Amino acid sequence: MAAGSTPRHQELFDALVALFLAEGFARSTLDDLAARLRCSKSTLYQLARSKDELVRLVAVHFFRGATARVEAAVAPCAGAADRVEAYLRAIGDELRPGSAVFFADLAGSAPARDVYRQNTAIAAARVGEMLADGVRTGEFRSVPSAFVVDLVGAQMVRIQQGHVRAETGLGDAAAYEALAGLVLHGVASGSGG
Repeated sequence: MAAGSTPRHQELFDALVALFLAEGFARSTLDDLAARLRCSKSTLYQLARSKDELVRLVAVHFFRGATARVEAAVAPCAGAADRVEAYLRAIGDELRPGSAVFFADLAGSAPARDVYRQNTAIAAARVGEMLADGVRTGEFRSVPSAFVVDLVGAQMVRIQQGHVRAETGLGDAAAYEALAGLVLHGVASGSGG
C-alpha cells in the first residue's frame, strides 16, 4: 500500500483481499468492486489508477500481511526443522482461503502473477536460509543447499503457476504441506546419503 494511506484505505485493501480470495477478481469491474465495498469509484481511484494497478496493490497487500503472519508462526520455533515446517505450513495456511477462481485469476493476471512470483522467490530464499542454519547446527545433513533451494523454488513456482493443482489435484495449501514433508524428510540428519 502506498505511503501515507489512511485507515480507510487499509480497510478497503483488507476487504478487497477477502473479496478476491473468495470470488476472484478477473470478472469484476471497478464499478462492481465499488458497489460491493459500498464506496465510490473515485475512492478506488484514490487507491490505484486502474484495475490492473488495483489488483497488483491488493496482491502486494495480501502478501505483505501473509509474510508477517508466516514469520510470526516461525518466530517461536527453536530448531531449523521446526522453522522450515512451520514456514511452509504457514504459507499453505495463508493460501488456504483462496478459491479456485482466485488462483485461476491470479495465474491469468500479469500484475498479480508477478507479485506472487516475486514472493515465491523470496520464500524459497528464506527456506534456503533455514536449511543452511540446520546444516550449520547439525540438525540437517550436509546437502547441496543451492540444489535444495532451487528444487524448492521450482516447486513453489509450479504451485504458483497452477501446474501442481492441474497435475495432482492438490490445492496450493496442500501442496505446500506436502513440500514441507518432502524437504524435511530429505534433509533430516538421519536420512541416508
